[in-house]
Amino acid sequence: MKKIIMTFAAAMVAMAMDAQIYAGGTVGFVTESTDGNSESTLLLQPEVGYNFAENLAVGIVFGYGESGKDEHKLKTFTINPYLRYTALKFDKVNIFLDGEIGYTNKKYGGVKTNIFEVGVKPGVAINLNEKLSLVTHVGFLGYQNSKPDYDGAKATNTFGVSVDGNSLDFGIYYNF
Repeated sequence: MKKIIMTFAAAMVAMAMDAQIYAGGTVGFVTESTDGNSESTLLLQPEVGYNFAENLAVGIVFGYGESGKDEHKLKTFTINPYLRYTALKFDKVNIFLDGEIGYTNKKYGGVKTNIFEVGVKPGVAINLNEKLSLVTHVGFLGYQNSKPDYDGAKATNTFGVSVDGNSLDFGIYYNF
């Protein structure tokens, strides 16, 4: 048993030394004011991933968002694992597709809504150097199920393509 544990530990250390781990994410903060009434929005989406082949990676995004105030406050929590396929590699630019399965919980006032989705997000990574990359996702192609969490609530099922300002995000990654 001791030999198995030592072999496993040595394999993990060797893998970590050659690991293609990346970490980063997206951060956003906006304050909007109309006639003296202001509202702030905060978005935090840390992300970590592992490149296990030249064109394949796995990763996960955790997200937290908050906007509004008092009884009109919207809070969101997201967990979104993905499989990334890098389809095209140019000198410093990579074009990729993230196949993902996601869960989001939204709470507005006293009503919670659960959202499940499966789909593909295209993206572009600009490699600034060996360690830093700017990354953007644009759009979503897939299926989404959304249902408020109260008795008698009806589910909303959506399938299609979304390419708008709400589906555009920018982030930065550090490659270990």
